[in-house]
Amino acid sequence: MPIEQWLTFVLASVLISIAPGSGMVNTLSNGMVYGLRHSLPSILGLQLGLAAQFLIVGIGLGALLASSEAAFTLVKWLGVGYLAWLGVMRWRQPSIPLNQYREGKNLEYGRRFRQSALINLTNPKATVFLVALLPQFIDPSRPQLPQIGLLAATGIGVDLTVMCGYAWLAQQAARWLQSERHQRQINRITGSLFLLAAGLMAGYRR
Repeated sequence: MPIEQWLTFVLASVLISIAPGSGMVNTLSNGMVYGLRHSLPSILGLQLGLAAQFLIVGIGLGALLASSEAAFTLVKWLGVGYLAWLGVMRWRQPSIPLNQYREGKNLEYGRRFRQSALINLTNPKATVFLVALLPQFIDPSRPQLPQIGLLAATGIGVDLTVMCGYAWLAQQAARWLQSERHQRQINRITGSLFLLAAGLMAGYRR
């Protein structure tokens, strides 16, 4: 792949990653509660979900999802339901002072990793977008698997960097929000953002 074409894909990946979405909401939520270091499992979970999206598109299932109204609707409503469930759970989450999380308590690495992976995996908008984007950067006269692998590694690397930046910014903001009352407010704000993301996904059309 020519370097100019690859740099164009890097720029496109940056713009996609910094755009508001469910992954950004999830990262900001984790960053405020757990800080950057303890948010890494969630960020890695997002990257696993993104890698699965590249794989789905690479083996041709993404085109099926993009062309089938029934398949698209099924995945979309699974994603909507999952984001709404996360929002309700965050609203109901106990108000534990942030310093307890920073001291290594209540970290739940595995649960947050799985939740984050599912957030990206059940996002049909990402699948449809990749179906439209990737062919513009793939040379059909050359083996496609190495090209898709390069694009996937690039996209994941960019998203990993951007999400770490979001988690760090959230960590800085949370320094002034250490009390139990502030934690309750954070839970309700982030819960509302998850519900908003669910509503936006519900309105998404192919």
